[in-house]
Amino acid sequence: MTSSSNDVRASASVTQLEAEGLVDARVSPLGSLENLSQREVQQLLSAGHGGVYEMFRRCALAVLASGLESDDVRAIFDRYKDFEIRLGRQAWGVKLELKNAPSSAFVDGSMIRGIKEHLFAVLRDIVYIHDAILGTTRFDLTDPASITNAVYHILRNARILDYRGKPDLVVCWGGHSIGSTEYDYTKRVGYEIGLRALSVCTGCGPGAMKGPMKGATIGHAKQRIRDGRYIGMTEPGIIAAEPPNPIVNQLVIMPDIEKRLEAFVRCAHAIVVFPGGAGTAEEILYLLGILADPANADQPLPIVFTGPPSAAEYFGHIDRFIAATLGAPAQKRYKIVIGDPAQAAREVLRGVETVRDYRRTKSDAYNYNWLLRIPPDFQRPFEPTHEAMARLDLRRELPPNLLAANLRRAFSGIVAGNVKEQGIKAIEERGAFELHGDKEIMRLMDELLSAFVAQKRMKLAGEYRPCYRLVA
Repeated sequence: MTSSSNDVRASASVTQLEAEGLVDARVSPLGSLENLSQREVQQLLSAGHGGVYEMFRRCALAVLASGLESDDVRAIFDRYKDFEIRLGRQAWGVKLELKNAPSSAFVDGSMIRGIKEHLFAVLRDIVYIHDAILGTTRFDLTDPASITNAVYHILRNARILDYRGKPDLVVCWGGHSIGSTEYDYTKRVGYEIGLRALSVCTGCGPGAMKGPMKGATIGHAKQRIRDGRYIGMTEPGIIAAEPPNPIVNQLVIMPDIEKRLEAFVRCAHAIVVFPGGAGTAEEILYLLGILADPANADQPLPIVFTGPPSAAEYFGHIDRFIAATLGAPAQKRYKIVIGDPAQAAREVLRGVETVRDYRRTKSDAYNYNWLLRIPPDFQRPFEPTHEAMARLDLRRELPPNLLAANLRRAFSGIVAGNVKEQGIKAIEERGAFELHGDKEIMRLMDELLSAFVAQKRMKLAGEYRPCYRLVA
């Protein structure tokens, strides 16, 4: 199957390809990269032949395969192991030539518009990051201020920062592996957020990342809001396990999990946390860890933990863990709302208004929180090897912000062992990661992680085998 300009045109091989769930196609840009200079075209063509290609291929396949009910990245890559994607030149820019692509990305011979937008967003961000961020001396990625500046430039290039209205962006975190009751609740909260003319940003995947966006579209429709923002932020290591859901209308790929987390908190005017697993715990620890810095003592950033009545036990576990590790000051930073979507949205709206007043008083930007201080321990990329995980210092006598940083890394490693290809491979080759800490910290982590496993929050389907071992 081939295409002319934006459409896919049938060929003699269509029947066999579709029977195998595969499609060959040629697509032109949509949403990004429609008009390029000849120099930019040449840069993209050169990138397609370098070390960036394999990363682009995997991210592109994740986008094209979105909707598959699986977080087993290797199963996805094995299923489409013959998938190829090539950059070609046309008069006004570039085109993509796809071979053996998932047929689910097409309807009646044409690529779904949203998937096409996401595909070219992936190309835009990966090339920009490797050319303008990593491939230059302009940004010193060991310097905290330079890292923050690099995050800003990536978001600006993706046009995430084009919005010039009053603060309205609600970042929603939560698990990709949640049950129908919790998923329906995330939609109800999203609906209440949409009715209050607020926009939604998530990690862009399924579950608690999709539900709030789905609900917000209905709330926006009732309020006749036609330009609602549904922003998805991801990174190459996790996009295959959590591919962009179809509601995302602005997608951005960040270089790593730390810059993704910084992008969330720099853009957020409020944060809602739904039930989740190790990844959600990582996000919570990151957020509370940076807010524990004395420089952020006066920073208003409303945080609401919310879920249906069945999630009360989940948030009880989270609350007890935070109290025992980071202490009462961290607990004061968030509110827990159980079983009341409208109240959760009201808390968010009040908080957003406080943020607007604070930013106006401090002359800070509405669309990017420059005044928030993020300590270097939360900015430096953490590679979860067996050695790095075993070296993590997990003791109660550490200062709360340092303990939060190390706990965040521990949960980040567990996420890698659960759903990231490199982490899964490392676990298979060398066994479970070992985490060392004092007896009380290990007991608290065991209680929390055991609850996640019992509540089936670690994996979408199949039996979960822990990728970690706790050593007191």
